[in-house]
Order: sequence, then C-alpha cells, then structure tokens
Amino acid sequence: MSDTNKHIPEKFLSAYNPKESEDAIYKLWENSGYFNPDTCIEKKITDADAEHFSIVLPPPNVTGTLHMGHASMLSVEDILVRYNRMLGKRTLWIPGTDHAAIATQSKVEKEIYKKEKKSRYDLGREELLKRIGEFAQESHDTIVNQVKKIGASLDWSREAFTLDTQRTKAVYTAFKNMYDAGLIYQGGRTVNWDPKGQTVISDDEIVYKEMTDKFYTFKYGPFEIGTARPETKFGDKYVVMHPDDKRYEQYKHGQQIDLEWINGPITATIIKDEAIDMEFGTGVMTITPWHSAIDFEIAQRHGLDVEQVIDKYGKLLPIAGEFEGQKISVARDAIVEKLKEKGLLVSVDENYVHNVATAERTGGMIEPQIMKQWFIDTNKEFALSDSKIDGIQSGETTTLKKLMRHVVETKQINILPSRFEKDYYRWIDNLRPWCISRQIWYGHRIPVWYKGDEVFVGLEAPEGDGWEQDPDTLDTWFSSGLWTFSTLGWPDDTADLRNYHPTTVLETGYDILFFWVARMILMSGFNMGSIPFKNVYLHGLVRDEKGKKMSKSLGNIIDPLDMIEKYGADAARLSLIIGAAVGNDLKLSEHRIKGYKHFANKIWNITRFVLENTLEADLSENPTLTTEDEKHQKALDEVVAHITDSIEHFRIDIAADEVYHYIWHEFADKILEESKPILQNGTPKEVQSRQWLLYHILTTSLKLLHPFMPFVTEEIWQSLPQKDTDILMVAKWPRV
Repeated sequence: MSDTNKHIPEKFLSAYNPKESEDAIYKLWENSGYFNPDTCIEKKITDADAEHFSIVLPPPNVTGTLHMGHASMLSVEDILVRYNRMLGKRTLWIPGTDHAAIATQSKVEKEIYKKEKKSRYDLGREELLKRIGEFAQESHDTIVNQVKKIGASLDWSREAFTLDTQRTKAVYTAFKNMYDAGLIYQGGRTVNWDPKGQTVISDDEIVYKEMTDKFYTFKYGPFEIGTARPETKFGDKYVVMHPDDKRYEQYKHGQQIDLEWINGPITATIIKDEAIDMEFGTGVMTITPWHSAIDFEIAQRHGLDVEQVIDKYGKLLPIAGEFEGQKISVARDAIVEKLKEKGLLVSVDENYVHNVATAERTGGMIEPQIMKQWFIDTNKEFALSDSKIDGIQSGETTTLKKLMRHVVETKQINILPSRFEKDYYRWIDNLRPWCISRQIWYGHRIPVWYKGDEVFVGLEAPEGDGWEQDPDTLDTWFSSGLWTFSTLGWPDDTADLRNYHPTTVLETGYDILFFWVARMILMSGFNMGSIPFKNVYLHGLVRDEKGKKMSKSLGNIIDPLDMIEKYGADAARLSLIIGAAVGNDLKLSEHRIKGYKHFANKIWNITRFVLENTLEADLSENPTLTTEDEKHQKALDEVVAHITDSIEHFRIDIAADEVYHYIWHEFADKILEESKPILQNGTPKEVQSRQWLLYHILTTSLKLLHPFMPFVTEEIWQSLPQKDTDILMVAKWPRV
C-alpha cells in the first residue's frame, strides 16, 4: 500500500482541516451557477419540464447576527434543497432578509441616543431613515456571510429584501386590493399600545412575563371587586356579572346603583354578560373598556360608554382628578391609600402571581388603548375571483378565517408535526381583527393620502398639491406574509411565479406558527387564490445541554460561527440534525459538535484507504461480484431506500442518523476491515470485485451524506479519479 501513496492527493496524508477548504468549496459552488435552477436547466443538469421543488428562506431580521436557531433552520432547508437538486428537480431556494421595522428602528434609536443624546424627533424622519438604511445594509452583509459559512445553497441572484422596490410594489398592491374588497378598514378598537416604543404591536408580539404583584379587593357599592390595577378604575361605571349567577339574581340588567368611589359618588349600571367567569373571585367585575380588549368587547355588545384613563405615555388623564399627570406606577399606592381612607379597601394579597403583557422588542409593559388604526377584518366575506384552492370555486364567497381553516383541514397544507394543527385552529378561532398600522417611521408607509375630507388609496401619491400621506407604517408581518409570491415577482406575471408557486415546503420554527405561517396562508389565499406552500416543517428550539433556552443573561449561548471556526460547518450542521425530530427541541453542547468533527475525519480516512487500494484498478465496468460483495451491494441498496424514504417523509433526523451509522459502523468498522485480507491475499477476481465495491460504496456514501455534510463530501469528490459529474452538488441521487 505504501507504494501507491504517491498517487494519492497529498491532502489525504494528513487529517481533514475544514478551515483550509470550506470557503473555497463554497466559492466553487457559487461560481458553478448551480444554485440557480435556470443554470441547471441550461447545462442539462435538470430537465426543463422536471418537477419543481421550491422554498423561501424565512428572512432573518437585519438587526444583528445569526444564532444556533438560524443555523438549525438553514441546515434543515439546505438538506431538503440539496437532496431535491440531486433528484434532478427544478430546485429553487430564495434568499432574503426582513427589515424588522420595530426591532431595527429601536436598535438604531438606542445607539443614536447613547452616542448623541438625540431622539428620532431631533433627527427628523428623513435623517433617521437614512441612518437605519446604513445600519440595515451593514447588518445584511454580515448575515449573508454567515449564511454562506453554514453552506446554504441559496440562489443569490434572486435575493430579496422585504423593503426593496419589488416588495414595496407587492405590499402596496396587496393593501389596495384588500382595501377595495373591504377587508382593510380604518376604525377605533382596543389595540396593544407599547408606551416605551410608542407604537401599536400585534397580539403575537406580546411576551407574557410572570410577575408577583399586590392584588386588591375593594368595596364597590354592595359588591366586592378585585384588581391588580386600581389606577385604571377611575372610568369604571359598569359592574358586570354572569346572567346565570344565582348569587346576584336580585340585580337586573340595566339596573343602576349609587355608590362611593375614588373621586366621590358615582352611578353604576348593572350589566349581565356570559363572558364573566363565575368561579373567579366574587364573580363580579367592573370593566375598563378603553384599556382592556375583553372589556371593550363587552362594552360593544351592550352599547356602553368608553372613557380613556391613561395616555400614550403611561400617565393618568384628567378623569383621575388629583392624580392627573402622574405615572401609573407612582399613583397606584396613593390611589389605594385614598380608597382605604374611605373604608373601601377590603384586603390586599401581597403575593399575587400573574402574567403581565410586555412588548417583545422593547420590554415595555403593554397598555391597551382604543385607537384609530388600520385593521384587516378576518370575518368579512369576499369572493375569490380566481380560486386555485380545492373546495372553493372561483367567485365563491368566503372569509379569511374560513379560508385559513379550510386549506389545513382538507390537507392541502400539511403541518408537520400534526400536533400543531390544534394550536393553529385554536389561534384562528380566537382571531380578532388584525391591526396592521404601526406608529414608527421605518417600514412600508401606509399607501393612503388625505386632503381635507378626501381619501386616496393607491400605489403612489395622487396628482395635485395638498395631499398628505398617512404617517404610520405597516406591520412587518404584512410584507413578510407575501413572501412566497412577492419573492417570485408578484404582482407581475412572471415565469418564476408560474413555475415555482405554490412553494413545496415552508420550514420555520414552531414559535412563529401564528406570527408568520398563518399570515402567509391568509395573504396567499386572498391575493393569489392559492395556498402558499404544500408542507409546513416546524423545527424545534435549540437549547443548551441542560435543556435551558439559550440567552445572553444565562451566558449559555453557543455561537455557530465559533463552532464552524473550531470544528467545521459540517460538524455544526450534523449536530443540529441527528436527534432533532421535526417539532422537537434539541439539547446542544460543544462536545456534541466536536464529536461530529471526528466523523468528518473518519470519512477522510475511509477515502484514503479506498484510494490507496483502488487507484490502479479499472473501475470503468461493473465486474462480476462475489457472493459476499453482492450481499454488501444489496445491503447498501436497502440503506439508500431507507434514507430516501425518510427524507421524502421529512424525517431528516432519521436519514442523517442512518447514513452516519452505515458509514462509520458498517462501511468503516466491518467492510473495510474484512477487505484488508481480501485485497492482500485474494484471487484476482475477489480483489477486482472488492475494489469495485469499495469505490462504489464510497461514491454512493458521499452522495447520501452530501446534503447533510456538503463541504467534506465535496472536498473529497473533487479528488476522486473517476466520478459521474464534476461537482457533487449536482450528482444524481443514488437509486436502488
């Protein structure tokens, strides 16, 4: 064997070093043009009429760097893409980034204030947007470099940004279409107001934090009411109870009672409503319709008055009398003391544990407010002019809510794992009108202009002087909800849109099932009359080795770039796949990643052994195999079949595990070991049969492993003396 060492590429004589080759390999892929399905068709790698496989990258926010959750997402998607490309499909993976309006503006504003002690109002809208744009571009470049480091085979020629010109055209077109259909309207209802960020946020952007507060019980006329927020009670003049509550049957709906309250005598009205939980507290509550979504809905049902108590900055309004202008956090104790002096304080629970709504991006406590905002009505009927959805005819009337439920119930969209369907239906059943306006400057400005009493909705400003555009911007999820088709050129009729929509699969975290997945179904249903994707693959969270969520405060973050630098992208990728079943969280440690670096070395060493023993062999024709080698060949066929079936059914964790175990424990531990005496002492026929088998298993194993560990497999492939294609990335997937 030593005589043939001189024929083996020198790199195989030392251990595999990913740092020396990964960047060069990615550049090889990029320069080949094969990330682009058009190039694959042009160079006859893919048939022009082949089945398509398309997927959009969930666009990372331009607010920072990628984390292990992103690395997991990119690994799963790249595996699916590389596998389908090797099957010969027209495979398109579209990259892009999200402007992430609230998060990005908040981050830039904080930096400006930290360095210059200036607010956005000091800078003005134009200057702030200029600075945010510069930050977003720098962040974008960082993110793209990180995505490439992981090995993602995205078609960079089709890269999109949620705030670029084409996506803006799509956003404005969708807004106008939905406005003309009566689905988008402007109205006043309770929204989630973030006093810290000074903007409305959606229900899905709320983070509930468990807090311990005081819970107060007060006398309210003949009743006792409980609250953790006495500062909201200035406007309470309705006392509500369940119509079936026997304890209060002597009180009639609409009955009025006089009582002493915070600022003196008031007249309260009895309201009977089934929304009241008879088992909670005394079964009686007062309502503050301006500052509670549930209270607002009760007020709407009964035509009750609504009064604002707290302003947009968290300060009490004139209705609070002597407490006007005070911050609610300051006024609370003084209000309780006043009620105590009046003999209206019954008790105080010092250890009341409850969930408090806070803004995900700013951390500010949410203060519900009734505000005039733009909404999407999910219950309003509309007609689908051109329906491609099974079970809904063109021209048939439906609602967004019905449409979103229908496509999942009829399995036109398959959610994986299926247990998340219940969560999806529960979210739809409790869906309120979607507030799509935000009081920030960065983002798609609402395409509505005003001049006096005139209102114009369009793709650009109307002609003539005196028109002023609505100052608000659209919720980021509005633009990202169009992602599967805006990235393919919509609203223009493009070849990409005809060829690749609906997309084959959407892969994302289960934690944004409602943020994004549901809204994409909504937007595609209305604007395209079709589903946006056929499958939804929900990956779990990447946690630390103890199962805790990774966070800066806990100091347990594992940086994917650090791991790639130390152990290579392939090791990082495989550590995020094996053992990570669809929808399940994964415990990750550096030790685990290091273990898969050893596997990369194992493949390297296997290759050296095979090349040492086959370089001088004639492998151009299949020899007659020995009985033992036929058994190995059939066993390999079974492995190919199992791995293929697992990937087809989105069990890529099982597929990765099987190829790992086959290469290490079957190929290396058994077949290579039993080959040594055959190659040294076997008959010419036995040697020829075994040489062909070893090389065949090696090339087949490289193909099977390539979607999971693309760098080391491509690096090896480039040095093979005989192969069926120059670049492994577009080699044909093994068939039984």
